[in-house]
Amino acid sequence: MAHSGNKIRIAILDLYDGYPNQGMRCIRDIIRNFAVANHLNIVVDEFDVRQYLQLPDTSYDGYISSGGPGSPLDSVETEWEHQYFLWLKSIEDWNDNPSNLQKKEVLFICHSFQLACRYYNAGLVCKRKSVSFGVFPVHMLDDGFGEVVFEGLKDPFYAVDSRDYQVIKPNYAELEKMGGKVLSIEKERPHVPFERAVMAIRFNKYFVGTQFHPEADPIGMRMYLQTEDKKKAVIDEHGEAKWTSMVKHLQDPDKIVWTYNHIIPNFLSRVIRQES
Repeated sequence: MAHSGNKIRIAILDLYDGYPNQGMRCIRDIIRNFAVANHLNIVVDEFDVRQYLQLPDTSYDGYISSGGPGSPLDSVETEWEHQYFLWLKSIEDWNDNPSNLQKKEVLFICHSFQLACRYYNAGLVCKRKSVSFGVFPVHMLDDGFGEVVFEGLKDPFYAVDSRDYQVIKPNYAELEKMGGKVLSIEKERPHVPFERAVMAIRFNKYFVGTQFHPEADPIGMRMYLQTEDKKKAVIDEHGEAKWTSMVKHLQDPDKIVWTYNHIIPNFLSRVIRQES
């Protein structure tokens, strides 16, 4: 690992479009805690992609691209998406250049994951029949067990899911061509005739994405679930017992806390191995 004298530079691509959210706070907290625990000098810059068309250059060691509101399909033809895909291509080009020995790692979360799936034609991005919101088990596939960012996770592991859209029907031929792998899928729902959604993909050696929110922490989720409109939405949709069990799951150290403590820290460890 890099020693404390080395400056590690991380870019966070903020796709929240100015909407209030817990995601950015959580990502900042994880990076800050990781830096303290490992005696590292990590410098973080944030780029507001959708509101201000801000995008990082190729000088960062690692990139985390956030979740965000709205449809991952409606941004086709928008300037921000065009710029975002140009940025993605610039990081790909950097990594493909053999003279660049230090490669750039990218983590795509939720909305960013869906955009990356569209960019790579990795599967079908579509609207869900109903919103998926809560703490759910995520099931690893064979390739998930060997995945670096999943190191230390159990099968299934638990994650916060919050989405109106999903990725189904993985395009295995396309993924294989670029060295990609489907890592995990959503829980089995034998009572419904829908295809199980893809929950994580390694797109290539340096790019990985999750449909769920690995940054979600119990504090943020509790605040979110206790807002009047979200509490009412969950109770109207799933009943009060579901809302109560969701709040209870948040206290369980084996559930989202475990995921919070592993995925992004594992990603950061990988960035630092590149750097050292």
